[in-house]
Amino acid sequence: MKKYFKLTLISTFIAVLSFFDYLYSQQGNPPNVIIIFTDDLGYGDLGIQGHPSIKTPNIDQMAREGQRWTNFYVAANVCTPSRAALLTGRLPIRSGTDTNEGARVFFPNSAGGLPPEEITIAEMLKKKGYKTTVIGKWHLGHLPEFLPTNQGFDSYFGIPYSNDMDPTTDLTHAEANKNPKIEYFNVPLMRDEKIIERPAQQHTITRRYTGEAQKFITKNRDEPFFLYLAHSMPHVPLFASDDFSGTSKRGLYGDVIEELDWSTGEILNTLKEEEIDDNTLVVFTSDNGPWTVLNINAGSAGPLYGAKATSYEGGMRVPAIFWWPGKIAPNVIMDIGSTLDLFPTISKISGTSLSQDRKYDGYDLSMTLIDNKKSSREEIFYYHGTDIFAARKGDYKLYYYENNPKGYPEKLRKLDEWKLFNIQMDPSERFNILEEYPEKVKEIQNLVDQHKESVDPGKNQMVKKI
Repeated sequence: MKKYFKLTLISTFIAVLSFFDYLYSQQGNPPNVIIIFTDDLGYGDLGIQGHPSIKTPNIDQMAREGQRWTNFYVAANVCTPSRAALLTGRLPIRSGTDTNEGARVFFPNSAGGLPPEEITIAEMLKKKGYKTTVIGKWHLGHLPEFLPTNQGFDSYFGIPYSNDMDPTTDLTHAEANKNPKIEYFNVPLMRDEKIIERPAQQHTITRRYTGEAQKFITKNRDEPFFLYLAHSMPHVPLFASDDFSGTSKRGLYGDVIEELDWSTGEILNTLKEEEIDDNTLVVFTSDNGPWTVLNINAGSAGPLYGAKATSYEGGMRVPAIFWWPGKIAPNVIMDIGSTLDLFPTISKISGTSLSQDRKYDGYDLSMTLIDNKKSSREEIFYYHGTDIFAARKGDYKLYYYENNPKGYPEKLRKLDEWKLFNIQMDPSERFNILEEYPEKVKEIQNLVDQHKESVDPGKNQMVKKI
């Protein structure tokens, strides 16, 4: 009995110490935050997600040590609006960063960008004394007033938009990307506000992004930091370094993914070497689904239907892994989450407060991450431009529109009769159960009506040209 009491006392003491350690990390030493954001990585492109011919041992280990979310979504099915939503915690329609009029992403001739009045994660964390940087793809406006250094980031190193822009060849987009050459794409590599290389040498871009990230971590190991590592890959054109070129069973696309896996391993190893891994939240995810019209040069949505530029599951459900040694218990979470939730979650764990002058669309997931409690999120609004293409509540998803499941060309059509799917039981969206569950249709429709009343669209940033 005495032995049992002694063991219980010791266990209680350890639990109390653990609690105060966590409390200290929240109040005295805020956690570092790293978001690794890949470009066009599909739901099925990782080993941990079941890909049969791409090896991702570092990301797989990250998932085993952390939380892997199987129902995690972006807020838009293409680059620009997805990135705006992640950084602001607000649906793109609120910031004017998605549209139904022409191109839905920024191009080199775009005059718009993420409005300066929007508050980014970086601007929020700066109030808490964080060092902040973006490394990689920005795609929220390349003019000076919209660059990262004017959006809360201390520094920037990367390509300001997609790596297939500024074409210099008469080849079609498909032809140029079949056997890509550096000189086909005159994209600039920037440091802060200055172009330091043009065209960017993309064979080494993943390696250089990784090196910059490691330097930032090492330099700021003694103070809180926010690192937004937004890889240009595996968006086309696909380029891999000499160490990875020709090494994958999946060809060039696999080479690129395996180099991204190496990069992720390097980031995690640097945190361990600097002995700050237990005070750093790392999130790994993607900006949208795979660009399947590019055939062999595109990824896979796995069992999901649809692709990039669609609001089917394959276009908006993405891989998501949360890693924080000693804080996040290993688990697989099948609740709903979204990149919109990163803003309020980071606000909570860093001890910052949300601005009260605007509507946020995210939920704080910290209790799910740390205590394995149920996610607060029950719904997803699948926007396509400024239209609600579909909506999900719980296990059920109601469709109002349909479009090309490959994404391009974008042929959006309003359905004559809505469709309903049980997304948990039928993630491939094969079995329309609309007539069987009229109460679910009504429930989701009421949710959509309430949501629309809360939306005040921002000024359209996408239509302005230089």
